[in-house]
Amino acid sequence: MKRADVVDFYARLAADNPHPETELAYSNPYQLVVAVALSAQSTDIGVNKATRALFARVDTPEKMVALGEAGLKQHIKTIGLFNTKAKNVIALSQALIADHGSQVPADRDALEKLPGVGRKTANVVLNVAFGAETFAVDTHIFRVGNRTGLARGKTPLAVEKALDKATPAPFRVHAHHWLILHGRYICKARTPECWRCPVADLCAYKPKTPAPRGKSEPATT
Repeated sequence: MKRADVVDFYARLAADNPHPETELAYSNPYQLVVAVALSAQSTDIGVNKATRALFARVDTPEKMVALGEAGLKQHIKTIGLFNTKAKNVIALSQALIADHGSQVPADRDALEKLPGVGRKTANVVLNVAFGAETFAVDTHIFRVGNRTGLARGKTPLAVEKALDKATPAPFRVHAHHWLILHGRYICKARTPECWRCPVADLCAYKPKTPAPRGKSEPATT
């Protein structure tokens, strides 16, 4: 995608949603780490339902350790892979207490050393909690990057590096949220809703999905 088109691409997404935010519910960086770790192979909606009562009770690593693995499982048993995730959350909580004074570190390497925290989770935490210019490539961003031509790559890391290179300064902090939400609600996996996409004319995907009967295509600028 040409540089001018990349700027236009982001500008249109920004116009539709000037201040994008994660759809995960949390009240502090610790709860964010837990929520993102729980969200792997699960929906944000499902995680929020499971953590509503949990986060009303637990907002520090110490409280999570006190709750224990068995207690945590009772809260998150509706989430996929909850047994493994419960074990990791207790372990990462213990690591935060022992190694970081119970504070979430604003450092990718340190975050990735926490049990159950990979590069994507670390990037989300760095961006959302600390405002870092990171690109957390999930399935939605991987699809949008390759499908549109914005950032092509055969692996999530390759797409992340392509986004880092292609995304201009005014859009870097919010870029991954715009792309996630775009992939979640418009550029869907099976049937992208090209007919209502604000960047359809900039996108490399062909053929475009036509509008259903009674629907009109949005005007592009």
